[in-house]
Amino acid sequence: MFTLLVFQSCLFTSCVSFISSGGSGAAGAWLNNNQLYKFSYTTEVLVGKAKGSKQSNSGYRISSDVGVNLAWRDPGSKDDQLIQIALSNVRIEPLSQRPKEKNVLYGSTAESVFGKKKLAALTKPFFVHLKNGKTKAFYSYWTEPGSVKNLKRGLASLLQLQLKTGKVIENDVSGRCMVDYRAEKGQVTRTKNLETCKTADRGFTTHSQVLGVNRKSRSVTVFTLEDGFIRSAVAEESHGLAVNVRRSVSAKVLSRQTLTRTGTEAGPPEAAGKDVSSVVKSIDDKLAAVGVVAEKVKTYCNGCPSLFEHWQTQQKQLEPAGLSKATAPRSFLALIQSIRKASKVEILKVLKSASKTSLPQVVDAVTSAQTEASLDAMLEFLNFKDSKSFVLQERFLYACGFSSHPNEKMLKALLDISKGKIGSTDIEETVVIIMGALVNKLCQKGGCNLPVKLLKMILEGPESTQVDSKVQMYLLALKNSLLPEAIPIFTKYAESEVGAYSTIALSSLQRYDVKFMTKAVKQTVNRVYHQSRRIYEKNVRAAAADVILSSNPSYMEVKNLLLSIGNLPHELNKYMVSKIQDILRFHMSASKVIRHVMEDMNSHNYNRFAKVGSSSSFSGFMAQSADVTSTYSLDILYSGSGILRRSNMNIYGASKGATLHGLQVAIEAQGMESMIAATPDEGEEDLESFAGMSALLFDVQLRPVTFFKGYSDLMSKMFSMSGEPMNVVKGLILLTDHSEVLQLQSGLRVGAEFQGGLAIDISGGMEVSLWYRESKTSVNNRGALVVMGNVTVDTDFMKTGVEVSFETEASLDFVTTVQFSEYPFLVCIQMDKATFPYSESMTKYESLSSGKTVMLSKKKKRRLPGSEFPLHQENSNMCNRVFGPSW
Repeated sequence: MFTLLVFQSCLFTSCVSFISSGGSGAAGAWLNNNQLYKFSYTTEVLVGKAKGSKQSNSGYRISSDVGVNLAWRDPGSKDDQLIQIALSNVRIEPLSQRPKEKNVLYGSTAESVFGKKKLAALTKPFFVHLKNGKTKAFYSYWTEPGSVKNLKRGLASLLQLQLKTGKVIENDVSGRCMVDYRAEKGQVTRTKNLETCKTADRGFTTHSQVLGVNRKSRSVTVFTLEDGFIRSAVAEESHGLAVNVRRSVSAKVLSRQTLTRTGTEAGPPEAAGKDVSSVVKSIDDKLAAVGVVAEKVKTYCNGCPSLFEHWQTQQKQLEPAGLSKATAPRSFLALIQSIRKASKVEILKVLKSASKTSLPQVVDAVTSAQTEASLDAMLEFLNFKDSKSFVLQERFLYACGFSSHPNEKMLKALLDISKGKIGSTDIEETVVIIMGALVNKLCQKGGCNLPVKLLKMILEGPESTQVDSKVQMYLLALKNSLLPEAIPIFTKYAESEVGAYSTIALSSLQRYDVKFMTKAVKQTVNRVYHQSRRIYEKNVRAAAADVILSSNPSYMEVKNLLLSIGNLPHELNKYMVSKIQDILRFHMSASKVIRHVMEDMNSHNYNRFAKVGSSSSFSGFMAQSADVTSTYSLDILYSGSGILRRSNMNIYGASKGATLHGLQVAIEAQGMESMIAATPDEGEEDLESFAGMSALLFDVQLRPVTFFKGYSDLMSKMFSMSGEPMNVVKGLILLTDHSEVLQLQSGLRVGAEFQGGLAIDISGGMEVSLWYRESKTSVNNRGALVVMGNVTVDTDFMKTGVEVSFETEASLDFVTTVQFSEYPFLVCIQMDKATFPYSESMTKYESLSSGKTVMLSKKKKRRLPGSEFPLHQENSNMCNRVFGPSW
């Protein structure tokens, strides 16, 4: 609390601390008494697309004459001064010549734009207390509009400088910032490190760097001096913002201040007084130290609709039939913006009025808004005791899991829900699994001071129950959390007798950074793969191999893996050969040590690497650009009878050294050999018939879904199977979410909002035909993506800005067809991307408080052809045999 009070005191009294060799006595510019310094002053702001032409920019220039004179000086120090500043002859104009129909300021005057009262306040004198060149206090009138005070603060900050080279922390209109001064003869250059500026504004951004927004900022002011005071000052400030995954969705803000001395003349005499406060009071007792740091300004909004009115215009776009179109995520993002300004009562009104079909999408939007009012509204609206509202409850929980900037209140709300009565077992499991995801995101933000009860619940959860589904629930929650404390738990369960526990534990270990893969962890994983203590299922051993090969394996670890090939079940032999070849072909991190081991003929020979089978592992590029690299991998493991054992599809995105696990869809099947009178593989003789699918989306593990469990369930599904896929996840996700206020040195404030919304539908299915001795598994992905950026200079007299956006619609299908009428059985893997459209648009806009508005839009559209992603040649040959030469 004491630290907070000190910080607030510094903001309003302009504390200054020095870190320069010059010390706190570094002298600044000073004025001669009885002299009026006359200046011309301009402040400009320009907003546009980062690489756009001048015509795609919007902005304006405010010009005025300025008079500066010394009001008082401390008799004991010439560097302790009270300066009076007055603006006059204020003008406002566009930055470039435009036709009148595209010029919002055409025919306007400063008085018509600012208003008579604001203009009068702007031209009213104000005072700055400078000591050693630093602003100690800024005096103006509390009753003045915030926009007027901010413009005055911008001019006052332009007079702050020191005459010695060095670094200093100082306060100005931008906040409390680190500043670097470079002094030469007659010139001083001030470079402000904008990344260090501290203000009361609190923005937020997406936790994922890949989906986040990158900002580059620069602020440099060059002063020239004459007779001890400023002859000219030119301040240039720039901000560039871009979405990492699509840098064409970008914007720039350029600000320039110019103060040029035009002459001097006789000025008013100094005021008498012992100190600054008494002098200011004698001049005008209504003057007050209002703080030099900019204040928030209430902006105008003519004819803005209420949340309910806005919802009525967007409802049709959010019906299920339109979720595969880009209009859905666009409406979703617009609705979120409206919800963030709404009260709990307004939000509940929309929730209660939405149709049954559009309500799940409203739940997505309300939860994704992540305000206190939206969370309270959802908690009041949903009844977790009622199992009939399962879909709404699940959509709420998944939206929490995908939240861009969750807080402790959201996590506590889920903890309270988990302790209460829940009507659906699936929802009970989902609550706990999603809590793990929130734990991970809060820890990434630096807020890992989590409730002790929560940590105890998920860390001790696996040992607190004997119910298989509950154990898996806690393990999946720990998998989402990525807590270092969970590693010993995963290490223990990796050697479990229950295959599902082992698989979850091993896949969880693979998500951790390599630095957590200690010697003890590696020894455990190697024991599982080599079956040192007991026999494991094939998919467990395959998962263990994946962990070993992705964790900087040693020479001996790789050698032992290669030596095991030939002694494994047939399909696992083939899988391991394919895995090794894929690592070498794709130049993964383990490729170097693998090549080293393969120099030994005992490890690398024809007998080992010519194994017959249909299992495979393959990786490839989905897209490569300067912004992001997207890769995919397909791992397929079959049982010896030809039925799918495990199918694992992964999609990763990488940008600027960061990686995002965008999608993982795993289909597992077991215990199905009895259908075709086949012999189960070693260690899998007593497995219950089961098939299910598990998905991980944007680094968040979702609750797995079951196709069937048990022989009787299997047979009933066999005869009732419609071929329609089962839904895994469907909804609207807020991927990118960035909001901040850029406080310009001129006193103007810029709001920057970037959002990315995804409408997604992931489904999967499995069909088995005993008559044709054929099985088919499918994973279908449908989605529409919209990314938008809006950068606005918003004041209570004028608004100018630019909106940039990108949108696309896409589908990706992954189908595996297996014919097991012969051995080796025929397997064809297909991964198809349909033709998809994409478009980019830019809109610049300018409006006055009177309602006059000018907008200009440009749009670019293209259609990209679909394709089938290339896999290995062996797969192509197999597909020709399955589907014939016409394939």
